[in-house]
Amino acid sequence: MTDKPIAATTTDTDLHWMHHALALADRAQREFDEIPVGAVLVGADGELLGEGWNLNIASHDPSAHAEIVAMREAGKRLGNHRLIGSTLYVTLEPCAMCAMALVHARIARLVFAAADPKTGACGSVFDLVGDPRHNHRVEVLSGLLAQDASLRLTNYFRAKRGRPLLTPGDL
Repeated sequence: MTDKPIAATTTDTDLHWMHHALALADRAQREFDEIPVGAVLVGADGELLGEGWNLNIASHDPSAHAEIVAMREAGKRLGNHRLIGSTLYVTLEPCAMCAMALVHARIARLVFAAADPKTGACGSVFDLVGDPRHNHRVEVLSGLLAQDASLRLTNYFRAKRGRPLLTPGDL
């Protein structure tokens, strides 16, 4: 697995962008009643290239996950489908579709918050971004602000089911 311990590799920049991704996740839920997942793509120079949140329900598009929305925006901005040297910050571990899009886009680094024990494809269930059979591998840092992201996701589904919301101490 390509994961690195959070304490050894987290920077203030990583925290800044993950907080931004969490704010986008909040926007997804508040404005679109979407599953609260946010993503931010940052260039090697630290410039914001693209951002997104889940829009698959609102847009009737199964591929409109936060990661894909951010990568599409970045590709248009750069005029290139290759996003070389960039870092993707996302509040939930990418699924197989999103993980392979990261590989194809040649994203250098992935930083995600909450692991997805059901469909995670960057270390939890599968490790598509680190598979040595691919011609590109993505560096992965997992668990940054995971409790914050997990609480949002858990409470989104609890609210949908009419169950009481949890507090940070409940996780």
